[in-house]
Amino acid sequence: MTDFFREIAAAAAFDTAKPTKADLFLGDRLFVGLNCFEPGQAQRTHTHAGADKFYFVVSGRAWMTVGDETREVEAGSVVWAPADVPHSVAEALERTVLLVAIAPPPR
Repeated sequence: MTDFFREIAAAAAFDTAKPTKADLFLGDRLFVGLNCFEPGQAQRTHTHAGADKFYFVVSGRAWMTVGDETREVEAGSVVWAPADVPHSVAEALERTVLLVAIAPPPR
């Protein structure tokens, strides 16, 4: 059996104290994981030097910021944070699962 397949619902986990993360795949050129938020939780503004990141909103709704722009996103939205551009989850508006991918992966 390979490790090429994952189920998002099985990997998603929530904690009322803080957002959670679950690694799905980690290769030499790509990282894919989940970020899970309860309503009101946030992710601090940060950057990834030399690495592009995208978020796919699997479920829920949240305010997200990339650079100087903040928008409300919902299930089905895709958000791109180019390398070295500050980004964050400003606030989850409901229970939210984000599929996250970074290339190259953080070390």
